[in-house]
Amino acid sequence: MASQDIESATTALQVQPNNKARRYDRQLRLWAATGQSALEASRVLVLSGSATSTSILKNLALPGIGHFTILDHATTSHADAGNNFFLEGLESVGNPRASEAVRLLRELNDSVDGHADTRQLRSVVESDPDWLASFTVVIAHNLDSQILAKLSSLLWEHPSHPTLIVVRSAGFLAEFFIQVHEHTIIESHSETLPSLRIDKPFPALKEHALSLDFASMDPTEHGHIPYVVILVRLLEDWKRSHGGNPPRTYSERQEFKKNILALKVKPDEENFDEAEAQAYRCWTETTVPPEIASLFDDPAISPEALRECPSPFFHLLAALKKFTDQSETRTLPLTSTLPDMKADTTNYIHLQKLYKTRAEEEKHAFKSHLRAPVDDATIDLFVKNAHALYVIRGTRWDTLDRAALVNALAENPKAACLHLALAALSTLREQSPDSPISMEALQKQVRSMVGDEVELPECLDDFVGEVVRAPSAELQTTAAFLGGMIAQETIKVITKQYVPVRGYCTIDLIETWTAVIGS
Repeated sequence: MASQDIESATTALQVQPNNKARRYDRQLRLWAATGQSALEASRVLVLSGSATSTSILKNLALPGIGHFTILDHATTSHADAGNNFFLEGLESVGNPRASEAVRLLRELNDSVDGHADTRQLRSVVESDPDWLASFTVVIAHNLDSQILAKLSSLLWEHPSHPTLIVVRSAGFLAEFFIQVHEHTIIESHSETLPSLRIDKPFPALKEHALSLDFASMDPTEHGHIPYVVILVRLLEDWKRSHGGNPPRTYSERQEFKKNILALKVKPDEENFDEAEAQAYRCWTETTVPPEIASLFDDPAISPEALRECPSPFFHLLAALKKFTDQSETRTLPLTSTLPDMKADTTNYIHLQKLYKTRAEEEKHAFKSHLRAPVDDATIDLFVKNAHALYVIRGTRWDTLDRAALVNALAENPKAACLHLALAALSTLREQSPDSPISMEALQKQVRSMVGDEVELPECLDDFVGEVVRAPSAELQTTAAFLGGMIAQETIKVITKQYVPVRGYCTIDLIETWTAVIGS
């Protein structure tokens, strides 16, 4: 099988990686240098030095965020020393929990700056909101509902304020919610590949396919024609004898596939098997994906909005709309990315050069529609990923109203009940901080949240029982799992790569499942 980019791959072998590339080698394969730069420029604030909070920070410090601060006024208790790996047991008891955790977390990566702040969160919210707004992401674990509501409201006041990730956990149950105003994603790393445009071949590709004489080729050369070329050639031949139309009916499509296999000169020619498997591309019209077409109606790309918009994303999106509107094929810009296929080096590189040349021409046409300065690297990324762009407009934390909760109970009763149990626990802690948590009190609180007329699922008792069993216990297994999961979502937000979870992500580590409600 031919590699995706032989020229760049062989050139890359001659370049020796620096220390940073060697340290972060595996993660650079996930989010590349652009993502790593975003991580190193980020500032993360974590509210509380709990076991879950330090597990999250462990998974952010190791990949190399720029700075983190733990804001926590608490002193280390014996319970903390027993479940938090980033405290030094009894030696940490009585010392500020934030200072103890930061000292050990900084040992993970000497390029990461860490700071401990022992102020009360309530006083910071009231007296120093600008300091809170200076961070990239704020992560809050098991905060009291009242102060969390104030924090959420403060960070929602302006679109430029940091993303807030709210985490709740009790025993083996947990949930998190990402509060974000607007989040644009160019590199979503979609599993859907960009179109090869076989049904609408560009002139150079069509000319190349028609110039080949399959019958005169020797068996070796015949067995290494890329399937893209085979399909373009056969589709053009088909159209000539069918009034310019591709195969439409089931019988025509089956006949087209038989025509492909009939060209084999040897039974083991994998390239023709690939062509038959990919034949659907010949009668599936290449169009702008519906998800991208819907973005073309976004108010943010109106001329009035663009005049006030500093973000290059929407200027690029506006240019993309103009490009597709004026394109002869009414398609997105072509990219030079080719999938693996059965081909020899010569044929594969020739095909790749055809696509690369055409992609450069269309990128140049795309750039002519831009009405704001955007650097070439961003343009390249945007065009390459134009088929999988995302614009996420989120909601404030704790905006699930009664109707939404009732709907969630009907659609996913387990996830909804888990959410209700944790929400009820948070409310009861605030109302009666010194009272023990009982099944009856939690069930009464849940009932007040959804109304008397709603029939609650039987599984609610299971979740309420787990919360009563461990209302304030942080289990190391739960903390470790949340540490990985929340750090992953934080990295998505910081790098603007991959698609973060939307809604309330509920986690049950007893039955080992996750589910999202309110998305």
